[in-house]
Amino acid sequence: MNVLFLLTPKTDVAYVHDDDSIRQVMEKMDYYKYSAVPILSEDGKYKGTITEGDILWKIKKDGKFDIRDMENVSVMSIDRRVDNLTVNINTDVEDLIIKSLNQNFIPVVDDDDIFIGIVKRRDIIEYFYKEIIEHNKGKTL
Repeated sequence: MNVLFLLTPKTDVAYVHDDDSIRQVMEKMDYYKYSAVPILSEDGKYKGTITEGDILWKIKKDGKFDIRDMENVSVMSIDRRVDNLTVNINTDVEDLIIKSLNQNFIPVVDDDDIFIGIVKRRDIIEYFYKEIIEHNKGKTL
């Protein structure tokens, strides 16, 4: 089955732009209560994933924190530990299992590498759970 079946479209995804400040990113993450969000360029391409941990390590490295100062620091200036790996729109759901072990969401891009949405780990688990239940109907263990 195609990944589109599990896709949360871009219009329903909280993301930040690569020219946003750390303060803007923190406010968006706080508002949505997310620990990680995708970073997109102005032309819609996926640039990476920013996490709460990345921001925390930046603050620790700088040795100080002033929210007003964070208005002048670009999200792209933060060292990111890991960027969530993308999949193409034509990927099969079965190919998402390994990626979902290490990522709470998987960014999906089209053939032009434009971000179109995400597949959440929760949706992958739910899909395969339903498949297992359906497959085992009527069987005794």
